[in-house]
Amino acid sequence: MADTDRISSQLPAPLVSVVLPAWNAVRTLGATLQSLLGQRPATGAPLPEFEIIVADDGSTDDTLELLEYWANPIRFGHRLRALHLPHGGIVAALNAGLAVARGSFIARMDADDTAHPLRIATQAAHLFNDPQLSVSATCVAFGGDRATAHGFAHFVDWQNGLLTHNQISRARFRDTPLCHPSVMFRRECVDKWGSYRDGDFAEDWEIWLRWLHHGAVMEKLPHEMLVWNDAPTRATRADSRYARAACDRLRALWLARWLEEHNPFHPHVWVIGGGRVARQRLAPLWPLGPRPDAYIDIDPKKIGNCVNGIPVLARSTLPKPGHCCILNALTAHGAAEEAGQWLSHAGYGQQDWLLV
Repeated sequence: MADTDRISSQLPAPLVSVVLPAWNAVRTLGATLQSLLGQRPATGAPLPEFEIIVADDGSTDDTLELLEYWANPIRFGHRLRALHLPHGGIVAALNAGLAVARGSFIARMDADDTAHPLRIATQAAHLFNDPQLSVSATCVAFGGDRATAHGFAHFVDWQNGLLTHNQISRARFRDTPLCHPSVMFRRECVDKWGSYRDGDFAEDWEIWLRWLHHGAVMEKLPHEMLVWNDAPTRATRADSRYARAACDRLRALWLARWLEEHNPFHPHVWVIGGGRVARQRLAPLWPLGPRPDAYIDIDPKKIGNCVNGIPVLARSTLPKPGHCCILNALTAHGAAEEAGQWLSHAGYGQQDWLLV
């Protein structure tokens, strides 16, 4: 691979670098690479020069042999570069790929997903035509069985509904608002706000929360430009960094910072959702400064109770619009949406409440 790196360094820098971490991906990586090497121009959007950087995270299967085949410049030119790394996890692989990427735009891809043939041209044009845009994401097609993975499928549908920067920004404390392997971002975002961080949290959600906190502008194209496969080995199935408790801690960290800067009634908040799940969801937030004045619920069995000294009250007790900060923490399917509609009909604007 040294010769490949030497030759690549002598070629003109591409506009786009695709950073693709891989670990024991011999069964799926070929289809992923084929989808990237099959990219073509879109209407009004030429295909830019791009490179593919596969950061192999110490694979122990035949991934290395597969990469040797695909990285052979006689077959595929000098577009593909492979990094062979000791096993250090996805964050180490991502940052190793970023370190050698030469493009001004960085596209993400995973080793078990496939890209639409117009993806790179369309997203590069999206960024090129809007200098204020930091991150371009796309809607994705769910690549699993909806009958057996309905939770993940519902999550994909929810993400696909967040298109504008305002929608993405307002939903960012609910869950990660972007499909990580669908994004393309400016290299300067890394230079200004930092690269991926390793820790007891989801690396993609953390970087979106951090960048949005510092002013990044994000939009999502309404077209499905990626098949996001629900692989049995998907990290979110077993890795503790993607478990609910870790997500709750990460949410609390960045939500506390946001509330301190933007809540005019800080530290006071009102929480919609008096049930156990909603309360557990926000439990890591309270040691960081914010303070719940009350939990708001519609269940007569909950209304009138106190939980750790915090009363559970009916919706009618909420202060009038403009006089409180409300956190909508309902998680049951459709419940948060219904509460949002009720808030809107009751006169509460976007400045009054936040989905968490």
